[in-house]
Amino acid sequence: MRQRVAYDCDVLVTGGGIVGLSAAYAISRAAPGTHVMVLEKEQGPARHQTGRNSGVIHSGVYYRPGSMKARYAVRGAAEMTKFCAEYGIAHSVTGKLIVATDKAELPRLHALVQRGRENGIAVRELGAAQIEEYEPEVRGLAAIHVGTTGICDYVAVARRLAESSGAEIHYGARVERIDRRPDLGVAVRTADGRVVRARVLVNCAGLHCDEIARLAGDDPGMRIVPFRGEYYTLARPELVRGLVYPVPDPAFPFLGVHLTRGIDAGVHIGPNAVPALAREGYGWGTVHPRELAATLAWPGSWRIGRRHWRYGAGELRRSVSKAAFTEAVRRLLPAVTPGDLIPAPAGVRAQAVLRDGTLVDDFLIQERPRTVHVLNAPSPAATASLPIGREIARRALKALSQP
Repeated sequence: MRQRVAYDCDVLVTGGGIVGLSAAYAISRAAPGTHVMVLEKEQGPARHQTGRNSGVIHSGVYYRPGSMKARYAVRGAAEMTKFCAEYGIAHSVTGKLIVATDKAELPRLHALVQRGRENGIAVRELGAAQIEEYEPEVRGLAAIHVGTTGICDYVAVARRLAESSGAEIHYGARVERIDRRPDLGVAVRTADGRVVRARVLVNCAGLHCDEIARLAGDDPGMRIVPFRGEYYTLARPELVRGLVYPVPDPAFPFLGVHLTRGIDAGVHIGPNAVPALAREGYGWGTVHPRELAATLAWPGSWRIGRRHWRYGAGELRRSVSKAAFTEAVRRLLPAVTPGDLIPAPAGVRAQAVLRDGTLVDDFLIQERPRTVHVLNAPSPAATASLPIGREIARRALKALSQP
Protein backbone atom coordinates (compact mmCIF):
# COMPACT_ATOMS: atom_id res chain seq x y z
CA MET A 1 0.00 0.00 0.00
CA ARG A 2 1.37 3.40 -1.02
CA GLN A 3 2.18 5.59 1.95
CA ARG A 4 0.37 8.94 2.03
CA VAL A 5 2.59 11.99 2.39
CA ALA A 6 1.63 15.58 3.10
CA TYR A 7 3.75 17.44 0.57
CA ASP A 8 4.76 21.06 1.10
CA CYS A 9 5.21 21.60 -2.65
CA ASP A 10 5.30 19.79 -5.94
CA VAL A 11 8.77 20.91 -7.06
CA LEU A 12 11.48 22.11 -4.70
CA VAL A 13 14.35 24.13 -6.23
CA THR A 14 17.58 24.55 -4.29
CA GLY A 15 19.44 27.69 -5.31
CA GLY A 16 18.18 31.22 -5.89
CA GLY A 17 20.56 32.26 -8.64
CA ILE A 18 19.38 33.11 -12.12
CA VAL A 19 19.24 29.45 -13.24
CA GLY A 20 17.19 28.25 -10.26
CA LEU A 21 14.81 31.19 -10.52
CA SER A 22 14.48 30.71 -14.28
CA ALA A 23 13.60 27.06 -13.66
CA ALA A 24 10.91 28.06 -11.15
CA TYR A 25 9.57 30.64 -13.61
CA ALA A 26 9.50 28.11 -16.46
CA ILE A 27 7.78 25.40 -14.40
CA SER A 28 5.03 27.80 -13.34
CA ARG A 29 4.49 28.97 -16.91
CA ALA A 30 4.52 25.47 -18.41
CA ALA A 31 2.23 23.95 -15.77
CA PRO A 32 0.13 26.62 -14.04
CA GLY A 33 -1.00 25.50 -10.62
CA THR A 34 2.20 23.57 -9.91
CA HIS A 35 3.37 24.52 -6.43
CA VAL A 36 7.03 25.49 -6.73
CA MET A 37 9.23 26.34 -3.76
CA VAL A 38 12.76 27.79 -3.87
CA LEU A 39 15.28 27.48 -1.03
CA GLU A 40 18.19 29.95 -1.13
CA LYS A 41 20.78 30.00 1.63
CA GLU A 42 21.56 33.72 1.23
CA GLN A 43 19.27 36.55 2.31
CA GLY A 44 18.40 37.47 -1.28
CA PRO A 45 18.73 36.24 -4.86
CA ALA A 46 21.75 36.25 -7.16
CA ARG A 47 24.43 36.69 -4.52
CA HIS A 48 27.12 34.55 -6.18
CA GLN A 49 27.78 33.71 -9.86
CA THR A 50 24.75 35.65 -11.11
CA GLY A 51 25.62 38.86 -9.31
CA ARG A 52 29.40 38.70 -9.67
CA ASN A 53 29.99 38.54 -13.41
CA SER A 54 30.61 41.15 -16.08
CA GLY A 55 26.94 41.39 -17.09
CA VAL A 56 27.53 40.36 -20.71
CA ILE A 57 24.76 38.92 -22.89
CA HIS A 58 26.91 36.48 -24.87
CA SER A 59 26.23 35.92 -28.55
CA GLY A 60 27.20 32.23 -28.62
CA VAL A 61 30.13 32.69 -31.00
CA TYR A 62 32.59 30.68 -28.89
CA TYR A 63 30.71 27.45 -28.36
CA ARG A 64 30.88 24.15 -30.22
CA PRO A 65 28.13 23.99 -32.86
CA GLY A 66 25.27 21.78 -31.72
CA SER A 67 26.25 21.93 -28.05
CA MET A 68 23.79 23.07 -25.41
CA LYS A 69 25.94 26.15 -24.80
CA ALA A 70 25.80 27.13 -28.48
CA ARG A 71 22.08 26.51 -28.93
CA TYR A 72 21.00 28.03 -25.64
CA ALA A 73 23.33 31.03 -25.79
CA VAL A 74 22.16 32.05 -29.26
CA ARG A 75 18.52 31.57 -28.30
CA GLY A 76 19.03 32.99 -24.83
CA ALA A 77 20.70 36.19 -26.02
CA ALA A 78 17.65 37.12 -28.08
CA GLU A 79 15.26 36.10 -25.29
CA MET A 80 17.22 37.92 -22.58
CA THR A 81 17.20 41.14 -24.59
CA LYS A 82 13.45 40.80 -25.11
CA PHE A 83 12.87 39.96 -21.42
CA CYS A 84 14.81 43.05 -20.31
CA ALA A 85 12.89 45.26 -22.73
CA GLU A 86 9.55 43.85 -21.60
CA TYR A 87 10.23 44.42 -17.92
CA GLY A 88 12.18 47.67 -18.17
CA ILE A 89 15.48 46.17 -17.03
CA ALA A 90 18.64 48.07 -17.92
CA HIS A 91 20.29 46.57 -20.99
CA SER A 92 21.95 47.46 -24.27
CA VAL A 93 22.93 45.56 -27.42
CA THR A 94 26.47 46.89 -27.84
CA GLY A 95 28.24 44.39 -30.07
CA LYS A 96 31.81 43.38 -29.26
CA LEU A 97 35.25 42.99 -30.78
CA ILE A 98 37.38 39.87 -30.48
CA VAL A 99 40.92 41.02 -31.20
CA ALA A 100 44.01 39.08 -32.24
CA THR A 101 47.20 40.75 -31.00
CA ASP A 102 49.66 38.08 -32.12
CA LYS A 103 50.14 36.21 -35.42
CA ALA A 104 49.70 32.89 -33.61
CA GLU A 105 46.12 33.94 -32.74
CA LEU A 106 45.04 34.56 -36.34
CA PRO A 107 44.11 30.92 -37.13
CA ARG A 108 42.05 30.78 -33.93
CA LEU A 109 40.34 34.04 -34.84
CA HIS A 110 39.44 32.64 -38.25
CA ALA A 111 38.13 29.47 -36.59
CA LEU A 112 35.86 31.66 -34.45
CA VAL A 113 34.48 33.26 -37.62
CA GLN A 114 33.61 29.82 -38.96
CA ARG A 115 32.17 28.69 -35.63
CA GLY A 116 30.05 31.81 -35.32
CA ARG A 117 28.62 31.34 -38.78
CA GLU A 118 27.88 27.67 -38.05
CA ASN A 119 25.96 28.85 -34.99
CA GLY A 120 23.94 31.27 -37.12
CA ILE A 121 25.64 34.43 -35.85
CA ALA A 122 26.50 37.37 -38.09
CA VAL A 123 30.24 38.01 -37.79
CA ARG A 124 32.20 40.77 -39.53
CA GLU A 125 35.94 40.39 -40.11
CA LEU A 126 38.10 43.48 -39.54
CA GLY A 127 41.63 44.46 -40.45
CA ALA A 128 43.94 46.36 -38.13
CA ALA A 129 42.85 49.77 -39.42
CA GLN A 130 39.16 48.93 -39.07
CA ILE A 131 39.50 48.15 -35.36
CA GLU A 132 39.90 51.87 -34.70
CA GLU A 133 36.46 52.55 -36.20
CA TYR A 134 34.95 50.74 -33.22
CA GLU A 135 37.62 51.24 -30.55
CA PRO A 136 40.13 54.06 -31.24
CA GLU A 137 42.42 53.08 -28.33
CA VAL A 138 42.49 49.32 -29.02
CA ARG A 139 45.28 47.80 -31.08
CA GLY A 140 45.45 44.46 -32.85
CA LEU A 141 46.41 42.65 -36.05
CA ALA A 142 42.83 41.68 -36.90
CA ALA A 143 39.47 41.35 -35.20
CA ILE A 144 35.92 40.21 -35.62
CA HIS A 145 32.83 42.19 -34.72
CA VAL A 146 29.85 40.34 -33.24
CA GLY A 147 26.80 42.57 -33.31
CA THR A 148 24.44 40.54 -31.10
CA THR A 149 26.49 40.76 -27.90
CA GLY A 150 25.04 43.01 -25.21
CA ILE A 151 25.03 43.89 -21.53
CA CYS A 152 22.34 43.84 -18.85
CA ASP A 153 21.66 43.85 -15.12
CA TYR A 154 21.43 40.15 -14.28
CA VAL A 155 20.60 40.79 -10.63
CA ALA A 156 17.53 42.75 -11.74
CA VAL A 157 16.65 39.90 -14.12
CA ALA A 158 16.87 37.40 -11.27
CA ARG A 159 14.66 39.54 -9.05
CA ARG A 160 12.06 39.85 -11.82
CA LEU A 161 12.11 36.08 -12.39
CA ALA A 162 11.54 35.58 -8.67
CA GLU A 163 8.64 38.01 -8.61
CA SER A 164 7.04 36.63 -11.76
CA SER A 165 7.53 32.93 -11.06
CA GLY A 166 4.69 32.59 -8.58
CA ALA A 167 7.05 30.39 -6.55
CA GLU A 168 7.22 30.35 -2.78
CA ILE A 169 10.74 31.59 -2.12
CA HIS A 170 12.56 31.19 1.18
CA TYR A 171 15.82 33.06 1.77
CA GLY A 172 18.25 32.17 4.55
CA ALA A 173 17.36 28.50 4.01
CA ARG A 174 20.56 26.44 3.84
CA VAL A 175 20.02 22.79 2.92
CA GLU A 176 21.71 20.40 5.37
CA ARG A 177 20.13 17.00 4.77
CA ILE A 178 18.17 15.31 1.98
CA ASP A 179 16.15 12.11 2.25
CA ARG A 180 15.00 10.89 -1.16
CA ARG A 181 12.72 7.92 -1.61
CA PRO A 182 11.81 7.11 -5.22
CA ASP A 183 8.35 5.87 -4.27
CA LEU A 184 7.54 8.89 -2.09
CA GLY A 185 9.55 11.97 -3.02
CA VAL A 186 12.16 14.11 -1.33
CA ALA A 187 12.43 15.53 2.17
CA VAL A 188 14.90 18.35 2.75
CA ARG A 189 15.98 19.67 6.12
CA THR A 190 17.36 23.19 6.39
CA ALA A 191 19.84 24.56 8.90
CA ASP A 192 17.07 25.99 11.08
CA GLY A 193 15.49 22.54 11.45
CA ARG A 194 12.63 23.01 9.00
CA VAL A 195 11.67 19.99 6.88
CA VAL A 196 10.26 20.51 3.39
CA ARG A 197 8.65 17.61 1.54
CA ALA A 198 8.39 17.70 -2.24
CA ARG A 199 7.51 15.35 -5.03
CA VAL A 200 10.52 16.41 -7.13
CA LEU A 201 13.82 18.13 -6.29
CA VAL A 202 15.65 20.44 -8.72
CA ASN A 203 19.28 21.08 -7.79
CA CYS A 204 20.46 24.49 -9.02
CA ALA A 205 22.93 25.09 -6.20
CA GLY A 206 25.75 26.37 -8.42
CA LEU A 207 28.98 26.36 -6.42
CA HIS A 208 27.51 23.66 -4.15
CA CYS A 209 25.61 21.57 -6.72
CA ASP A 210 27.83 18.50 -6.40
CA GLU A 211 27.42 18.57 -2.61
CA ILE A 212 23.63 18.70 -2.97
CA ALA A 213 23.79 15.77 -5.41
CA ARG A 214 25.72 13.71 -2.88
CA LEU A 215 23.32 14.67 -0.09
CA ALA A 216 20.57 13.24 -2.30
CA GLY A 217 22.49 9.98 -2.54
CA ASP A 218 23.82 10.43 -6.08
CA ASP A 219 27.35 10.21 -7.40
CA PRO A 220 27.52 13.01 -9.97
CA GLY A 221 30.83 11.78 -11.41
CA MET A 222 32.33 15.26 -11.14
CA ARG A 223 33.34 17.84 -8.58
CA ILE A 224 33.05 21.59 -8.54
CA VAL A 225 36.53 23.10 -8.55
CA PRO A 226 36.13 26.82 -7.85
CA PHE A 227 38.10 29.35 -9.89
CA ARG A 228 38.17 32.95 -8.75
CA GLY A 229 37.92 35.65 -11.39
CA GLU A 230 39.45 38.95 -10.29
CA TYR A 231 38.30 42.26 -11.77
CA TYR A 232 39.42 45.86 -11.93
CA THR A 233 37.49 49.00 -12.83
CA LEU A 234 39.08 51.35 -15.36
CA ALA A 235 39.72 54.83 -13.93
CA ARG A 236 39.57 56.31 -17.44
CA PRO A 237 36.44 54.70 -18.91
CA GLU A 238 36.65 56.98 -21.96
CA LEU A 239 39.40 54.68 -23.27
CA VAL A 240 36.84 51.96 -24.09
CA ARG A 241 33.59 52.41 -25.99
CA GLY A 242 32.08 48.93 -25.69
CA LEU A 243 33.21 45.32 -25.26
CA VAL A 244 36.66 44.07 -26.25
CA TYR A 245 37.86 40.46 -25.89
CA PRO A 246 41.10 38.63 -26.64
CA VAL A 247 41.12 35.48 -28.76
CA PRO A 248 40.45 32.67 -26.24
CA ASP A 249 42.56 29.55 -25.87
CA PRO A 250 40.32 26.64 -26.99
CA ALA A 251 41.90 24.36 -24.37
CA PHE A 252 40.18 26.31 -21.59
CA PRO A 253 36.58 27.36 -20.87
CA PHE A 254 37.82 30.81 -19.77
CA LEU A 255 37.61 33.75 -22.19
CA GLY A 256 40.60 35.70 -20.90
CA VAL A 257 40.92 39.23 -19.54
CA HIS A 258 38.46 41.44 -21.42
CA LEU A 259 37.11 44.98 -21.33
CA THR A 260 33.42 45.53 -20.67
CA ARG A 261 31.58 48.84 -20.59
CA GLY A 262 28.70 47.96 -18.28
CA ILE A 263 25.22 49.34 -17.84
CA ASP A 264 26.65 51.69 -15.18
CA ALA A 265 28.88 53.23 -17.93
CA GLY A 266 31.95 52.05 -16.02
CA VAL A 267 34.50 49.80 -17.71
CA HIS A 268 35.23 46.49 -15.98
CA ILE A 269 38.46 44.64 -16.74
CA GLY A 270 38.90 40.92 -16.13
CA PRO A 271 38.56 38.25 -15.07
CA ASN A 272 41.63 36.13 -14.71
CA ALA A 273 41.16 32.59 -13.41
CA VAL A 274 42.94 31.37 -10.28
CA PRO A 275 42.06 28.51 -7.92
CA ALA A 276 39.84 29.67 -5.08
CA LEU A 277 40.56 28.34 -1.59
CA ALA A 278 36.85 28.06 -0.80
CA ARG A 279 33.66 27.59 -2.80
CA GLU A 280 32.91 31.23 -2.06
CA GLY A 281 36.54 32.31 -1.88
CA TYR A 282 36.38 35.84 -3.24
CA GLY A 283 39.87 36.69 -2.00
CA TRP A 284 43.10 34.94 -1.04
CA GLY A 285 42.22 35.53 2.61
CA THR A 286 39.08 33.39 2.41
CA VAL A 287 40.00 29.78 3.14
CA HIS A 288 37.55 26.99 3.95
CA PRO A 289 39.69 24.01 5.08
CA ARG A 290 36.99 21.36 4.51
CA GLU A 291 36.19 22.59 1.02
CA LEU A 292 39.85 23.02 0.13
CA ALA A 293 40.60 19.50 1.35
CA ALA A 294 37.74 18.13 -0.76
CA THR A 295 39.08 19.91 -3.85
CA LEU A 296 42.60 18.59 -3.25
CA ALA A 297 41.27 15.06 -2.67
CA TRP A 298 39.61 14.99 -6.09
CA PRO A 299 42.01 13.35 -8.59
CA GLY A 300 40.86 15.68 -11.36
CA SER A 301 42.24 18.70 -9.50
CA TRP A 302 45.78 17.35 -9.57
CA ARG A 303 45.47 16.30 -13.19
CA ILE A 304 44.40 19.84 -14.14
CA GLY A 305 47.47 21.18 -12.34
CA ARG A 306 49.88 18.81 -14.07
CA ARG A 307 48.33 19.37 -17.49
CA HIS A 308 47.96 23.15 -17.37
CA TRP A 309 50.58 24.37 -14.90
CA ARG A 310 52.08 26.90 -17.33
CA TYR A 311 48.70 28.53 -17.92
CA GLY A 312 47.96 28.47 -14.20
CA ALA A 313 51.30 30.05 -13.35
CA GLY A 314 50.52 32.97 -15.64
CA GLU A 315 47.11 33.46 -14.05
CA LEU A 316 48.60 33.36 -10.54
CA ARG A 317 51.23 35.91 -11.56
CA ARG A 318 48.52 38.29 -12.76
CA SER A 319 46.63 37.73 -9.53
CA VAL A 320 49.48 38.75 -7.23
CA SER A 321 51.05 41.38 -9.49
CA LYS A 322 49.09 44.41 -10.67
CA ALA A 323 51.92 45.15 -13.09
CA ALA A 324 51.52 41.72 -14.68
CA PHE A 325 47.76 42.18 -14.93
CA THR A 326 48.32 45.60 -16.55
CA GLU A 327 50.73 44.01 -19.02
CA ALA A 328 48.00 41.58 -20.11
CA VAL A 329 45.51 44.43 -20.55
CA ARG A 330 48.03 46.52 -22.52
CA ARG A 331 48.08 43.88 -25.26
CA LEU A 332 44.59 45.14 -26.15
CA LEU A 333 44.67 48.64 -24.69
CA PRO A 334 48.22 50.09 -24.84
CA ALA A 335 47.25 53.36 -23.15
CA VAL A 336 46.37 51.73 -19.83
CA THR A 337 48.67 52.14 -16.81
CA PRO A 338 48.71 50.43 -13.40
CA GLY A 339 47.21 53.56 -11.91
CA ASP A 340 44.19 53.19 -14.20
CA LEU A 341 43.18 49.89 -12.56
CA ILE A 342 40.99 50.12 -9.46
CA PRO A 343 40.30 46.81 -7.64
CA ALA A 344 36.69 45.61 -7.99
CA PRO A 345 34.71 42.73 -6.45
CA ALA A 346 35.75 39.26 -7.62
CA GLY A 347 33.58 36.36 -8.73
CA VAL A 348 33.96 32.60 -8.44
CA ARG A 349 33.21 30.24 -11.33
CA ALA A 350 31.68 26.88 -10.43
CA GLN A 351 33.64 24.69 -12.84
CA ALA A 352 32.76 21.01 -13.06
CA VAL A 353 35.83 18.78 -13.34
CA LEU A 354 35.78 15.06 -14.14
CA ARG A 355 37.95 12.51 -12.35
CA ASP A 356 40.44 12.45 -15.24
CA GLY A 357 40.95 16.21 -15.03
CA THR A 358 38.69 17.13 -17.93
CA LEU A 359 37.08 20.54 -17.53
CA VAL A 360 33.43 19.97 -18.42
CA ASP A 361 32.85 22.26 -21.37
CA ASP A 362 29.10 22.06 -21.97
CA PHE A 363 26.18 22.56 -19.63
CA LEU A 364 25.61 19.37 -17.66
CA ILE A 365 22.16 18.31 -16.42
CA GLN A 366 21.56 14.87 -14.90
CA GLU A 367 18.26 13.18 -14.09
CA ARG A 368 17.93 10.82 -11.18
CA PRO A 369 14.83 9.39 -9.46
CA ARG A 370 12.65 12.33 -8.38
CA THR A 371 15.58 14.67 -9.00
CA VAL A 372 17.11 16.93 -11.65
CA HIS A 373 20.70 18.02 -11.01
CA VAL A 374 22.22 21.03 -12.82
CA LEU A 375 25.92 20.22 -12.43
CA ASN A 376 27.71 22.58 -14.79
CA ALA A 377 26.20 25.97 -15.58
CA PRO A 378 28.91 28.64 -15.56
CA SER A 379 29.14 31.34 -18.24
CA PRO A 380 27.16 31.72 -20.51
CA ALA A 381 24.48 30.36 -18.17
CA ALA A 382 23.15 33.81 -17.28
CA THR A 383 22.71 34.60 -20.98
CA ALA A 384 21.15 31.20 -21.58
CA SER A 385 19.12 31.09 -18.37
CA LEU A 386 15.67 31.30 -19.98
CA PRO A 387 16.11 28.30 -22.32
CA ILE A 388 18.03 26.43 -19.60
CA GLY A 389 15.09 27.04 -17.28
CA ARG A 390 12.67 25.58 -19.83
CA GLU A 391 14.84 22.48 -20.23
CA ILE A 392 14.98 22.00 -16.46
CA ALA A 393 11.21 22.52 -16.30
CA ARG A 394 10.64 19.88 -18.99
CA ARG A 395 12.67 17.34 -17.04
CA ALA A 396 11.17 18.25 -13.68
CA LEU A 397 7.60 18.01 -14.99
CA LYS A 398 8.40 14.66 -16.57
CA ALA A 399 9.60 13.44 -13.18
CA LEU A 400 6.50 14.91 -11.55
CA SER A 401 4.23 12.97 -13.91
CA GLN A 402 5.79 9.63 -13.06
CA PRO A 403 4.02 7.52 -10.43
